Amino acid sequence: MDTGIAADARKEIAAGLSRLMADTFTLYLATHGYHWNVTGPLFHSLHQMFEEQYLELWAAVDVIAERIRALDAMAPGSSTEIAALASVDEGGGAPEALDMVKRLVEGHETTIRTARELVDTAEQAGDVATADLATGRIEIHEKTAWMLRSMAA
Repeated sequence: MDTGIAADARKEIAAGLSRLMADTFTLYLATHGYHWNVTGPLFHSLHQMFEEQYLELWAAVDVIAERIRALDAMAPGSSTEIAALASVDEGGGAPEALDMVKRLVEGHETTIRTARELVDTAEQAGDVATADLATGRIEIHEKTAWMLRSMAA
């Protein structure tokens, strides 16, 4: 494979993408679980917000995995691999609605940090496609974290 990115750089970038994918998938699971289990006076608005968010996260997982494959690496494909790579808390259980929101803010902020590291790695290797993907993910996670923080204010 000769696309202008050295093999060792592709491997490092794919590893960063795998971490981003794991964080995104874990955040997807938490968000979807909260969508199912939210209760209380904020039920309707949070139920709808969580659905919008988990659908976006689900689509992002596929985009990230396909970028990993485009770099000629294997995407994580099992819950064991995802769990080992993720830095986002799974968010299990059914906490109070505002605690769900706070936990999701933490998950989005963690994912932002993972994506920022990936931007640096990709830019150093001249991988503008991955840098663009990760930059786009940062923008989405920052906006989502802001919206969630606004709900908990």
